[in-house]
Amino acid sequence: MFERRERSEKQDEFWVAADKLPAAAPSAFYRKLNATLEKMDFARQVWAICEPAYADPSRGGRPGIDPVVYLKMLMIGFFENLPGQRAIAARCEDSLSARGFLGYSLGEATPDQSSFTVIRDRLDVGQLEAIHMVLLAALHAHGLLRGRKLGIDSSVMEANASLRALEHRNTEESYWDYVRRLAAEAGIDPADTKAVRRFDKKREGRKTSNQDWQNPHDPEAKVGRTKDGATDMTYKPEHVTDLESGAIVRVEVRPGDAADNDESLCERVKEAVVMLGEALPGEPVEKLGSELCADEGYFAIEQVSQLQACGVRTVIGDPQAGRRKPENASKEQRAALTYAKRSVRSASGKALLRKRGEHLERGFCHMLDQGGLRRATLRGCEKLTKRHMVAAMTYNLSLLMRSLFGIGTPKQAMAASQARLMAACRWLSCLARHLFSRLVAFYGVIRTFLGSIPAICPGQRFSCFSTGC
Repeated sequence: MFERRERSEKQDEFWVAADKLPAAAPSAFYRKLNATLEKMDFARQVWAICEPAYADPSRGGRPGIDPVVYLKMLMIGFFENLPGQRAIAARCEDSLSARGFLGYSLGEATPDQSSFTVIRDRLDVGQLEAIHMVLLAALHAHGLLRGRKLGIDSSVMEANASLRALEHRNTEESYWDYVRRLAAEAGIDPADTKAVRRFDKKREGRKTSNQDWQNPHDPEAKVGRTKDGATDMTYKPEHVTDLESGAIVRVEVRPGDAADNDESLCERVKEAVVMLGEALPGEPVEKLGSELCADEGYFAIEQVSQLQACGVRTVIGDPQAGRRKPENASKEQRAALTYAKRSVRSASGKALLRKRGEHLERGFCHMLDQGGLRRATLRGCEKLTKRHMVAAMTYNLSLLMRSLFGIGTPKQAMAASQARLMAACRWLSCLARHLFSRLVAFYGVIRTFLGSIPAICPGQRFSCFSTGC
């Protein structure tokens, strides 16, 4: 048996010298990110944009949290794949690198997670769009944004709501109360849970329609298919991306049942072009958004005709091309169909479709799967749009960092440092092998030379391994 060692009590220090505390210094990536933000004068422009949302400090009261700090904390959440506000606040509190990036010393308290809600409600979508245009202008200054060839696409994100809480819109009856009532009418004991579930799977007319059912805690979340094919409450984020660089121009989170090719498609594209016109004042307005590429889900004759009438070249495949009857369409619609088919089959259209798959899918992967946004932690399209917009800013900033320094995320910076270390180790290993081979060759030459010298004693030769004649 071992002797159990009791833990002795230790007296805590009354104070600790400041020079013995660890320094809150940002990592190499965050230092470069801070330098990039300072070079574009990001903080001053953000303060000017957000100033109307804050009260005059002369009125007294507790000062508000710096909006630059709020944006930087959300940047940390994107780079380190932290989905919720609590995780981001905890990471900023216990990480010396994050504290150094935010400008907080070890003795200062970082903002609490409740501060995210206060600042998000204080800033509207227009102010966040103005901040987004600051980063778009910085991309344009470095040649990373032209705004002529645009692509639009949408994905799926899981809502912060559950199917179990669904209620009927008219009767406010929960889903399982509704099923139990139908089971009782069919002669099944409603108290038998397994029997009720079997009845629900096999009953006729089983349908969970968004017109009949809603989640009372998040009415804007809709029943739909998630990325892995399961049925859940969903939202639909949509990106408008510059296909020449991959920069995200406009983002919006829409309800999960919203159609891609609905009547607001032209308005959404027009808003993206207007944002480009404000962010890129030197570019000709008629060339901004001159080409639009999308998948077949965005094709609708009315929307394609309107876009072409506005001078936009549409590269959108027609999913009903084989079954569509041209005689049922008007003259304008037939001309639009012919022009759209010609654009898709052209060499430039095929190249644009390849760019769409490259840049749009990459943006969704970085923001949803690697940026912690595949599962929503907020509720409502407006709140999710604000959160998604800051993630789009960070994605564009990462694109700028990749162009300037060759690294766009902290993981890439760590991988680059490990690659440099491995390269240095390989170089030292090759140098050691080379020196060893040269030493062996030199040893052979010396041994041959000494063996050819006549020995002092007759009949013997001097050997470097002998102890004498």
